[in-house]
Amino acid sequence: MPKPAPRSYTVLNRQLVTPHMLRLTFGGEGMAAFPADQESAYIKLVIPTGHESIPETPPSVMRTYTVRHQRDSEIDVDIVLHEDGGPAATWAAAATPGDTILIGGPGPVKRLPENADWYLLIGDMTSLPAIGANLGRLPPSAQGRAIIEVTSEADIQELDLPDGVQIDWLINPHPGSDSDRLVDALREFDWRPGTPGIWVACEFSAMRKLRRHLIDERGVGKREMYISSYWKLGTSEDGHRVVKREDADREEAESA
Repeated sequence: MPKPAPRSYTVLNRQLVTPHMLRLTFGGEGMAAFPADQESAYIKLVIPTGHESIPETPPSVMRTYTVRHQRDSEIDVDIVLHEDGGPAATWAAAATPGDTILIGGPGPVKRLPENADWYLLIGDMTSLPAIGANLGRLPPSAQGRAIIEVTSEADIQELDLPDGVQIDWLINPHPGSDSDRLVDALREFDWRPGTPGIWVACEFSAMRKLRRHLIDERGVGKREMYISSYWKLGTSEDGHRVVKREDADREEAESA
């Protein structure tokens, strides 16, 4: 089935949630066909490059983001701001209410299983919107742990989560520079009895180390968790997509 063409959305509001996280609210005509209950689903922002006059340069690029909140006629999208930001972060930093943009999707929603005995969520600022959306859907009786890496203490967010879920915030001023930080924190975690619901998304090198730890040291089956890389240090989203596909092919071959 062909994917629906990107639709036009309007920036309704902008809010700096923390120093390195900008929230844009989108609405407009595109919401007429946007399905309900899509918090934590991914969407594709079609970012204009402004290079239409340069030969062999695409007029736009697509970048992947997460639906953080959804209301009847609008969605919130949280965008990480970098000093050396790519086209999406650069566009978002300058966006103002009234601006329009094409958005594709949403894609499949990747959520925590509902029948787990406890929950484990691990990620960095790129996956913080999806982690926040997943935590907000947990029942009040849920138990578990979230391990989240952020750029500074000022980037720690107040999240809606059950009393039985604890968050460990890790500070890394240089995202992607220490791929051991998340897995080292996980090694210190006392594994709980019962069946866990596991959701992991972060930088590529950190993801691979977390995957090996969960499979080799914790005995978690590959199909018993959601684990993905959202970006790779030093690589564009297009380049990361290639590396991610190659990694998935290797994992599948090793499992055969």
